[in-house]
Amino acid sequence: MQGVNLSTVSEFVLVGLSDVPAVRFPLFVLFLIIYLAAMAGNITILVATSTDTRLHNPMYFFLGNLSLLDILCPTITVPKMLEALLLENKVISFTACMLQMFFLIDVVGTEIFLLAVMAYDRYVAICHPLQYVNIVSMKLCAHLAIGTWVVGFFNSLLHTSLIFTLLFCDSNEVDQYYCDIPPMLALSCLPTYSREVVILIVAGVLGSSAFVVTLISYIYILLSILYMNSSESRHKAFSTCGSHLTVVCLFYGTTISTYVRPSSTYSPNQDRIVSMLYGILTPLLNPIIYSLRNKEVKCALRRVI
Repeated sequence: MQGVNLSTVSEFVLVGLSDVPAVRFPLFVLFLIIYLAAMAGNITILVATSTDTRLHNPMYFFLGNLSLLDILCPTITVPKMLEALLLENKVISFTACMLQMFFLIDVVGTEIFLLAVMAYDRYVAICHPLQYVNIVSMKLCAHLAIGTWVVGFFNSLLHTSLIFTLLFCDSNEVDQYYCDIPPMLALSCLPTYSREVVILIVAGVLGSSAFVVTLISYIYILLSILYMNSSESRHKAFSTCGSHLTVVCLFYGTTISTYVRPSSTYSPNQDRIVSMLYGILTPLLNPIIYSLRNKEVKCALRRVI
C-alpha cells in the first residue's frame, strides 16, 4: 500500500444530482424539509432522554446514542448536497472529501455496532427480566457505547486511508452527491483489487459479526415471546422490539448492499437511492418509529415540548 498521498487531484466535483434547473429547486426544498425534520426529531429525543430522569435506563441511553448518530449522519452529507442544488457549487476540496468520507464511515460503522448492542439489551430485558438490572448495568452500557464509537473510528480510519492513498489522475468527477468508497474506487488510476479485498474482508467480518449478534438476539427474543402465556405480555414484547427490528432491517439492508460487494457491481443511480435510504430517510424514521411505538418516549416528548 502507498505510504503517502500520490494524488494529483486537489479537488473533486460531486455530480450525483440532477443538472436540470427545473428539478434542482424542488429537490432542494424536499431535502431541506427532510433534513430539518430529522434534526428536530432526533434532537427532541436526545433532549428527552437526557433530561427526563424516568428515561435514565439502558434502553433509552442507547436510544440517545442512536439519536446522536442520526443527527451526525445527514449533517455530514446533506448541507453540501443542498449547496450544490441551490448554488450549483459542486466542488469539494481533497481534504474536505477525505474528512467527509471518514466521518460518514465512522458514523455508519458505529451505528451498525450500536444496533447490535441494542438487540442484546432487548434480549436480556425480555429473556432474563429478573437479572436485567444486574446484567445490564449503566457501567456496562457506558463501556459498550464507548466500544461502538471506538471500533467505528478505527474501522473508518482504515477504510479512509486505503482510499485516499490511491492515485487519482484521470478524472475528478465523483458520481455521487458525497464522497464515498465505491465512486472513489472508480476514479482511481491505480489497481484497486488489493484494497477492495481488504475492505470487503474488514467490512464483511465486522458487519457480519454485528448482524449475527443481532440475529441471535432476536431469535431468542421471538422464542421467548412464543412461550409467554399472556397475550398482553406477548403484545408488549412485540411492541417493544418491533421498532428496533424495523430500524435494523432498513439500516443493515441498505448499508450491506452498498459496502459489502466488489466495485465491479457499482451502479451510480442505484447507489444514490440506497444511500439516501440509510443516510437521510433512516435518521428521519428513527425518532418517528420510537416515539410512536413507545408510550414512555411519547410522554417524555410531551413533557419536553
